[in-house]
Amino acid sequence: MTDRIAHQGLAARRMDAGSAAALIAHGMTVGMSGFTGSGYPKAVPTALAERIEAEHAAGRPMRVKVWTGASTGPELDGALARADGIELRLPYNSDPIARERINRGEMDYLDMHLSQVAPMAWQGFLGPLDVAVIEVTAILPDGSLVPSSSVGNNKTWLDRARAVILEVNSWQNPALEGMHDIYYGTALPPHRVPIPLIRPDDRIGQPTLRCDPDKVIAVVETDAPDRNAPFTPPDATAKAIAGHLLDFLGHEVKIGRLPPTLLPLQSGVGNIANAVLTGLIDGPFHDLTAYTEVIQDGMLDLLDSGRLRMASATAFSLSPDAAHRINADMARYRERMILRPQEISNHPEIVRRLGCIAMNGLIEADIYGNVNSTCIMGSRIQNGIGGSGDFARNAYVSVFMTPSTAKGGAISAIVPQASHVDHIMQDVQVIVTEQGLADLRGLSPKQRASLIIERCAHPDYRPMLRDYQARAAKGSFGQHAPSLPSEALSWHQRFMDAGTMKL
Repeated sequence: MTDRIAHQGLAARRMDAGSAAALIAHGMTVGMSGFTGSGYPKAVPTALAERIEAEHAAGRPMRVKVWTGASTGPELDGALARADGIELRLPYNSDPIARERINRGEMDYLDMHLSQVAPMAWQGFLGPLDVAVIEVTAILPDGSLVPSSSVGNNKTWLDRARAVILEVNSWQNPALEGMHDIYYGTALPPHRVPIPLIRPDDRIGQPTLRCDPDKVIAVVETDAPDRNAPFTPPDATAKAIAGHLLDFLGHEVKIGRLPPTLLPLQSGVGNIANAVLTGLIDGPFHDLTAYTEVIQDGMLDLLDSGRLRMASATAFSLSPDAAHRINADMARYRERMILRPQEISNHPEIVRRLGCIAMNGLIEADIYGNVNSTCIMGSRIQNGIGGSGDFARNAYVSVFMTPSTAKGGAISAIVPQASHVDHIMQDVQVIVTEQGLADLRGLSPKQRASLIIERCAHPDYRPMLRDYQARAAKGSFGQHAPSLPSEALSWHQRFMDAGTMKL
């Protein structure tokens, strides 16, 4: 791998993962690379987890605080959570072992808007950062770093950390060099200036990360793949949701509210979002662009079809087949993709300027359109808010999508009152289920409620929702958004008691 580590001084700091992990002490805050299972360090976190297990076996405490870009992989979150080695985790987690520890109260978790993580780290609100552990594709002769398959918060971790450990992963394609756009023009108030990005394909930074070589305390060589989970083929529900949304977009173009090229697309991760992207291949739209968080399979298919001209994101989130496809032709894809720091990919200023069409998932929505995207039954964290809030509040059109029921019909996704609210109704413009689509723009709360019940709720729950709506209209304390507090969350309580929301 000597060709991947071209800086002589940093090449001299090569060591194995165990030796590098030994440089991380109990109580430290560690900033790790990684975003949706891409570009995260594999060897050092695994070695650190083994060391933590040994320390615990010897009766000595050992836990660290972990900051990342978003979710990572089993070698990082999974290994450290299994070893009970994480004291605090931010800003987003999807690992099932870590999730269970969080929900048992064994791990603190700070769920944050992804665009706010880097600014808050610079502002000092999160405390000092002791060590950054960053995966890169290569170290160039001048010491600059070629990022790997995600950028995330790596720029900030490298700048803020007192010490840096680099994992140079030869599995990452060397042709990634040139795909990234690392912008170093952000600043804290009162020195902020406008970010000079006015089109999704603008490049405003440099292709590599900067790092003071004197801060690098270890360089570890690896050859390990990203966690690439396969997408489930779209089922009838996902296809129905995609169909409703594509019809809506076509209508918006027809009446002149959207251009034929639409506007830059933002898509959350998941099978439904992937189905929507795949559906665009056969749609009437052309010369599309994407300004989003992740490039997933459907977006790759759109690029290959010629419908999508270019995609800007902060990371890949690909199935094994799609990862193989992109790696086999990286030089071509590099000309049509840009990977940026997440403080830029998710920046509200840019999202508002570009007028993105934001398409995200939800756990539940209430009849007024308040959306819960993080907590099951109001208190059990599923993953986190991610970047959905960054986009939803600032989008030209804000769309939330979900099947109308879960758990075989035992849970309704449309409820009288959301048990937890991540996106207030003012930020939710369109809700889509397999039952239909509710365009909520310009409607009062009571008008929204009627439309959501009739268009989006499952027929099994529609009569119950109508009944609640009618009784709330008679007995509510106020009539702006009528509610019955004594029973607004009774559906959730019934599920926790009886295993179903149905009466």
